[in-house]
Amino acid sequence: MELKKILEKRRSIYNIGNDLPISEDEVTTLVKDLTELVPDAFDMKSARVIILFNEKHHFFWDTVFNIFDGKISREKIESFKSGAGTILYFYDKNVVQVLQEKFPLYAQNFPIWANQANGMLQFTIWSGLAEKGIGANLQHYNPVIDKKIKEIFNIPESYEFVAQMPFGNIKLEAPSKAKENIDTRVIVIKN
Repeated sequence: MELKKILEKRRSIYNIGNDLPISEDEVTTLVKDLTELVPDAFDMKSARVIILFNEKHHFFWDTVFNIFDGKISREKIESFKSGAGTILYFYDKNVVQVLQEKFPLYAQNFPIWANQANGMLQFTIWSGLAEKGIGANLQHYNPVIDKKIKEIFNIPESYEFVAQMPFGNIKLEAPSKAKENIDTRVIVIKN
């Protein structure tokens, strides 16, 4: 599939189910392959990904609901929980710190670059899932959930929690996206 078509297919899909069009092993392989391919500054390889399936996926979303003590609607949490899995995105602060010490001139930029690389990873995996017919959406319940989730899943303290991506089969496509006047965001300067 050509890149533009894949990117057009990548949308925030909120109505997901647990009947994946490919196996969990194929999802895992896809995530591993794409994680290896995504570039980052100084080749730091700071991104970390945890994939939750089945009961661990359900337990994650129940825990998020409990941490927020009813401040998030149960319906919203159930929409994420109804998927087949969740991808948790992090970057390793230890990797960042080593590079900050090695290249002090750029020290303040390494956390920014780690976040940028993580964003590229999220987008790449999201697009890869879409290409396979899997719907996903991106959530940000951190930093509120960080401590408890790290404790429950035995995640290293050095992992900076960035985002959560529930995914599953697409039960209902996203509505059509309105075409924007892209010239307000893209400026071309010649000569």
